[in-house]
Amino acid sequence: MKRRDFLTGVGGFSVVVLAHKLPAAPADQPPADEIRRQFERTAPAAAKRAPGAEPHMRLVELETDVLVAGGGLAGVCAALAAARHGARVVLIQDRSRLGGNSSSEVKMHVVGANAHTARPGWREGGLIEEFRLDDAANNPQRCFELWDLLLYNKVVSEPNITLLLETTLYSAAKKGDRITEVMARCDKSEHLYRIQAKIFCDCTGDSRLGLETGAEMRQGREARAEFNEPLAPEKADGGTLGSSLLFTARDYGRPMPFTPPKWARKVTAEHLRLRKITSWEYGYWWIEWGGDRDIVHDNQRIRFELLSIVMGVWDYIKNSGDHPSSANWALDWVGMMPGRRGSRRLVGDVMVTQQNLLSGDFEDAVAIGGWGLDDHPPAGFDRPDLKPNVSILPPEVYNLPLRALYSRNVSNLMMAGRNISCSHVAFTSTRVMGTCAVAGQAAGTAAAACVRHEITPRQLYQQKDKLRDFQQALLRDDQTIKNRVNEDAADLARSARVTASAESAQAPAANVLDGHVRDYPVKGGQPRIHHWAAPAGSAGAWIELVWDKPRKLREVQITFDTGFQRQLTLTAQESANKGIIRAPQPETVRDYTVSYQPAAGGALRRLASVTGNHQRLNRHRIEPVDAAAIRVHVTATNGDPSARIFEIRCY
Repeated sequence: MKRRDFLTGVGGFSVVVLAHKLPAAPADQPPADEIRRQFERTAPAAAKRAPGAEPHMRLVELETDVLVAGGGLAGVCAALAAARHGARVVLIQDRSRLGGNSSSEVKMHVVGANAHTARPGWREGGLIEEFRLDDAANNPQRCFELWDLLLYNKVVSEPNITLLLETTLYSAAKKGDRITEVMARCDKSEHLYRIQAKIFCDCTGDSRLGLETGAEMRQGREARAEFNEPLAPEKADGGTLGSSLLFTARDYGRPMPFTPPKWARKVTAEHLRLRKITSWEYGYWWIEWGGDRDIVHDNQRIRFELLSIVMGVWDYIKNSGDHPSSANWALDWVGMMPGRRGSRRLVGDVMVTQQNLLSGDFEDAVAIGGWGLDDHPPAGFDRPDLKPNVSILPPEVYNLPLRALYSRNVSNLMMAGRNISCSHVAFTSTRVMGTCAVAGQAAGTAAAACVRHEITPRQLYQQKDKLRDFQQALLRDDQTIKNRVNEDAADLARSARVTASAESAQAPAANVLDGHVRDYPVKGGQPRIHHWAAPAGSAGAWIELVWDKPRKLREVQITFDTGFQRQLTLTAQESANKGIIRAPQPETVRDYTVSYQPAAGGALRRLASVTGNHQRLNRHRIEPVDAAAIRVHVTATNGDPSARIFEIRCY
């Protein structure tokens, strides 16, 4: 499998540690000049004048392996996953920043399978965990603009990605059932881009790429009888979940009056009877509107109505007399970009339904979800007589299939995010950003595999050996797939035996080779443990893999504990921030060394020495060595008294 790694000298050997930190540059970040050259390729001085109706635009021709449209978390994860697996990627984003609804333009916190704290222990792994850990360690002040910068840094630091911000995809060309190229425009730089690719991934949320290619899609709510979904309406309609605008406010320590604009709605206690106000530092998801309208084409009207409701609700808080403790509070930010929920959904070979989320599995499982089946009345705030949502938590996390991440009728079109192939009822759970992110990682990894093997996404499913390899690649990248474990035939660690300086009775050393990389919560009982733990002490603790004869090693991969039992997300809401550690997670190993023995009983030779780690997944690429044993010696954690490791892999 082709992977991108950068090499730096450590202890006489070459090693890479894929751990990133902001504001300092990542260890594997390319030189700034290389990043500048990427921008020069997307805006060449000799770019041709665009023909026809756009004589003042410059035409830029790009060719790539994978085109990702949409720079929300699904698109960012898809682009990074494809690029880290060796594919060349162009990522198009129509905003000035990445992150979609998680960005500073909307400020929605990322939720997913752990359902805030309703399902502790089921935080997503993979790329979204990498982002969360970097943010927690380097953004204790909870600044959303630094989250924007973190995502930008991840993308522009990846040499295989060409990023086009403030660029909108507006047309596509096909040959038969395959997309051949797309057109996109950036009016800020007066460029038109013609981009050819092998695999195209629609992460736009609104399925704009699918729309331009004639991909089969759905919009609205299916009738109950179509998929036998008890939570669906009796009759089909065009309704969906509306959009929201959030706000933030703070206490200024002195009286802060508020006069609403003349167009603000007059909000009364009756409007808020089912929409409780308990704090006002962070706005309300239930300020929602537009699900009973054309959510795309009526966006301007939806923004106006949402702003009028925000102003009306704040007027009520400040001036109704029901909340006198708000006297010193004032707004310090109001969103201007509606955070959209429902829209068009593309149709794949499988449509995920309510039954799939409540029970069952897929042979082509690629990612987990677990948010509640969380439906909202389409009219939103205009229906104060209805609860703002009804949510039913699935009994367990569920798997999403590869077949829901590619189009049924456009052979090289994939999708990830809130537009994957599912019914409206299933969408009410799969739409949240943590789930969108892991679906994006799966889609990007699949896209790279399709490019490498010169096959379509459907053929990736049909060719079962390649499907298994693809799933194992996801697991190797710390993607959680329910009921799937490490069975990677290339992992030399699986043939080793384990010894350690010490071990806990509940967390023996053998756990690092059991194929699992997380502990599993048990309702009402103790979790099923799958990590090794030993007291670190002043001398630290070590764990060793020993082979019957030396093996040639090029990479050592270690998965540490990062406290999956806690929620971890960037949020402006104080109640949601409760229990979140805005620092390196205490269970995580901070300082450690990796050494090897060239022959049984021989002296240890150091391969790598790491200090200040806060990441969960660490890979060390080394110059090939013949090793009879590998030892990981933990010398410090980020606060926990025990050294903890979930898995060690060797290649």
